Amino acid sequence: MTEDRPKFLTGLIGAPIAQSASPAMHERAADALGVRCHYQLIEVAGLDRAGLRALLDGVKSFGFAGVNVTFPYKEAVVPLLDGLSGSARVIGAVNTVVVRDGSLIGYNTDATGFERAVARLVAASHRGPVALIGAGGVGKAIAFALASLGVTGLAIFDSDRAKAAQLAAQLQGRLAARDGTDVEDVLKDAVGVINATPIGMLPDRGSPIPDALLHRDLWVADAVYTPLWTPLLLAAKAKGCELMTGRELAIHQAADAFELFTGLKPSISALGKAFDAVMARRYSMTA
Repeated sequence: MTEDRPKFLTGLIGAPIAQSASPAMHERAADALGVRCHYQLIEVAGLDRAGLRALLDGVKSFGFAGVNVTFPYKEAVVPLLDGLSGSARVIGAVNTVVVRDGSLIGYNTDATGFERAVARLVAASHRGPVALIGAGGVGKAIAFALASLGVTGLAIFDSDRAKAAQLAAQLQGRLAARDGTDVEDVLKDAVGVINATPIGMLPDRGSPIPDALLHRDLWVADAVYTPLWTPLLLAAKAKGCELMTGRELAIHQAADAFELFTGLKPSISALGKAFDAVMARRYSMTA
């Protein structure tokens, strides 16, 4: 009987998150493994430290196996946890919190997920220098993933120049990294560029990179998946760039988070089908 199946309560903390594909992905992955998972969206904006701490206490009290954390709390949550994985400590950002023996342990599956997702593009570009737009929580994870893949250099731009400079300093000893004065500066000589900002995420319809700076010898990746085809990716496609949508990052980070929550290895195929179904429904409703 289905009621005898192991059950897991998981969720996502952040804002805005109503468009997240995570509930569908985690619940479909659980079904494919013969277990039950309820994935709860916990959308709360503007939490201060005390509010975020209270929410995390609730995660423990209500029996969650763990929660994902997204914008704007990936960095704010770090000092509130009982422990961190080695990579989360180095990166300084967390997107997955596991409840283990009454303690909250932080991980970063953005980094592990993005590393797998972007590996083909890095290999195809002969590991040349890469530009990164955005030095927040997801930008940090992506930067360390690129370091693990052995890119020859990384140029970082953030509207908060101090954040970009801090991330470049964090990466010293792992790869040659610098902060740039503007988008044009970091794209000089780059073989690839990644958008790690919320620019282009609905309802925003902007692009972090002027169309004139895109060219066919540049691969372009976007961490945003709402919409899947952001203004940046549409402009890059028109220029003949090789592309990576936010689909790959979403699926691979979810796979790693699911395994941390449950101890079970999910089907990438099941996660992908669930993600694609969400996108298809969304498109049919807006077409």
